[in-house]
Amino acid sequence: MVDGPEPVSRALRAAPPDQLVEAADRAIRSVLGATRTEVFIADYRINGLWPMLEPELSPAALRAHEAAARRCFSSQRPVQIAADDGRCRVFLPLSVWGERLGVLMIELLGAPGPGDEEQAVDIAGALAMAIRAADRETDRYRRARRRERLSMAAELQWELLPGRSVEHPAFHLAGQLEPAYTVAGDHFDWSLDGERLTVTVLNGDGTGLAASLLTVVAVNSMRNARRSGGGLTEQAELASDTLHYQHRGRRYVSTLLLELDLRTGQVRAVDAGSPHVLRLRGGTVEPITLDQQLPLGMFAEARYDLQEFALLPGDRLFVVSDGVWAASPSGGEPYGDRAMARAMRSTRLQPAAEAVGTVMRELHAYHVDTDLRDDAVVVCLDWHGVRGRDAE
Repeated sequence: MVDGPEPVSRALRAAPPDQLVEAADRAIRSVLGATRTEVFIADYRINGLWPMLEPELSPAALRAHEAAARRCFSSQRPVQIAADDGRCRVFLPLSVWGERLGVLMIELLGAPGPGDEEQAVDIAGALAMAIRAADRETDRYRRARRRERLSMAAELQWELLPGRSVEHPAFHLAGQLEPAYTVAGDHFDWSLDGERLTVTVLNGDGTGLAASLLTVVAVNSMRNARRSGGGLTEQAELASDTLHYQHRGRRYVSTLLLELDLRTGQVRAVDAGSPHVLRLRGGTVEPITLDQQLPLGMFAEARYDLQEFALLPGDRLFVVSDGVWAASPSGGEPYGDRAMARAMRSTRLQPAAEAVGTVMRELHAYHVDTDLRDDAVVVCLDWHGVRGRDAE
C-alpha cells in the first residue's frame, strides 16, 4: 500500500479529462489496496446518483449502493458499510467549495486502517476538483447528470449557472431550477469577491428559447458591470439599458439583486419587480418587504435605488420566483399562501443545499404529480455571522 494521496493527484493531472474516473480507480487500488471503486454523479434534479464506471449497473446492484450513497451525499460525511464477506465499502462526498457533485465509493478487503479514511477523504477532494475542472473539456460528466434530453432553453440555462451550492465560513448558499430539463427564463447567479457576496435571481419573461436568450443577455450584462467594479445599481442599469436597446420595452426581466457584506451581515438590494424574499428566523417565516422598481428593460435609461436590511446570525433567506410563489394547480390556493411557508419551516435542521430540494419536492407534491406549469427557482442563503468567519 502506498502512503498518501499524492499518487492519485498525479494520476488525475496526467489523465485526459474524460478518463478521470478510470485514472482514479487505478490509483486508488494502488494507494489503498482497494478491490473496486465507483463514482456516482448527481443528476440535474438531485433525485438520483448514477454510476460512471459501470453505467449499465443492474437495478438490484444500484439499489445495494443507493441508501449509503444517498446518506453520504445528504450528510456530506463519509459512510462505511460492512459487507457479508468482510469487505468494507467507504462512501465519500465529491464536493468542491460546497458544490455537491456526487459520491466516491471505495471497496476495501476489510475495515479501513489508521489514516486510511483521512487519505480517502483527500483523494475524494482531489477527484472532485478534477471533475469540476474537466467539465469544460468533455461532455462525459454532463451526460451522466441528465436522465432525459434537455430542451435547448434548458441547455442554455444550466450552462449559465455559477453552480448549485457554495460554502463559506460565514454563509452557505444553494439554488435549484425546475423543471430541470425544460426550464427557460428563471435563473440565479452569484459571485463571492472578498468581503462581498452578490446574488441575483431572475423571474424570466415568456417561455422557451426566447425566454432563455433574454435571461442570458440579462445575466451577462450584470456580470459585465460587476466584473468591471460596478455596484448593484450599475449592474441593474446596464442590464436594463441592454435589454431595452434590444427589445424596446416589449421584453423585460423581473430581477432581485442582493449584495451581502460579509463583515456585518448588512444586505443591499435592488428590487426590479422582483422574485419574492422570505426570511426564516427561528420557526417564523416572514416576507422581506422591499419597494418594487421597474423590471429590467421595461423603459429606456431606467435608474434604480438601493435598499438595505440586516441579517442576524442563524437567519435563513429564501428567494423564490413566481413559479413557486404563485403556483396554483387546478385553480387552488397559491403555494405561496401557506404551503410554501410550511415547507420552509420544515427545513430548519437541513443545510441550504438540502433545503432547496425540500421546497422543490413539496412544490411538486403540491401539484399532485402533474408537471409544473411555470419555471421555478428556489435560492437559499444561510447567514452564520461574523463569528463564522473567525474559524478561517
